[in-house]
Amino acid sequence: MRHLIDILDFSPEELQELMDTANDIIADPAKYSEVCRGKKLATLFFEPSTRTRLSFEAAMIELGGSVLGFSEAQSSSAAKGESVADTAKVISCYADIIAMRHPKEGAPLVAAANASVPVINAGDGGHNHPTQTLADLLTIYREKGRLDHMTIGLCGDLKFGRTVHSLITAMSRYEGLQFVLISPEELKLPSYVKKEVLRAKGIPYAQTTDLEGAMPELDILYMTRVQRERFFNEEDYLRLKDSYILTPDKLKNAKSDLSILHPLPRVNEISVAIDDDPRACYFKQVLYGKYMRMALILKLLKEAGSL
Repeated sequence: MRHLIDILDFSPEELQELMDTANDIIADPAKYSEVCRGKKLATLFFEPSTRTRLSFEAAMIELGGSVLGFSEAQSSSAAKGESVADTAKVISCYADIIAMRHPKEGAPLVAAANASVPVINAGDGGHNHPTQTLADLLTIYREKGRLDHMTIGLCGDLKFGRTVHSLITAMSRYEGLQFVLISPEELKLPSYVKKEVLRAKGIPYAQTTDLEGAMPELDILYMTRVQRERFFNEEDYLRLKDSYILTPDKLKNAKSDLSILHPLPRVNEISVAIDDDPRACYFKQVLYGKYMRMALILKLLKEAGSL
């Protein structure tokens, strides 16, 4: 049984296969409109979500399948004390594939160990968000035509930002990359990511608090919000939440072909004045996420022998 818990569960060749499938879906959606007829996706969301949950649901519906599930822990038997393992066993009786978001790191891994259908990690705490990374990869690939030889700036909450951790891990397997890590001191990229991914693979990186100073060298700028839900102290959140706000003025020294990404939701870290800039890719990113989730559902169901 194949699952997607960590982006490293798939090889670069498999990631390319997913992107090729997604591009084919974009080119000819009618070809895929009935392939999952009779199949059910369960969305088990123990944590709030708009894009990820609805993206999974739209993906399955557009493949001809159906969806069941819940959108908050309080509407599930978790509120009664049911374990993740038991939930996974139960839902396996109802659905052909599971997408799970959970506030606790490792919960989707526990689900995968106990489910009899494929499990997709739709975000676990501050740890991983592999399907957002699939959206990010397709966005970069379609914007740049490649996934190698570029400078990627990551800005904002690099400490708790699971999308950042997953993207660095995924991109670390491509040649000629370098990263610029832009954050307040309190929200720097965790040491284990630098040690186990960047330094272990000899990937050049720089750390700075200066977004404007880093701007001219960037091919990709990946903005993130400071996540209120990850803070234990409201005062710390309020002090850091407006650390970086991207405005048109801050782009004056950026490359003309810079691509600006953001996993969303946006609070105020990207001015709405940038939305019409041709370099803004974050709403395309949302759409590409749906297509990559469609490709992922197809791959996992085929490998499980369900299609």
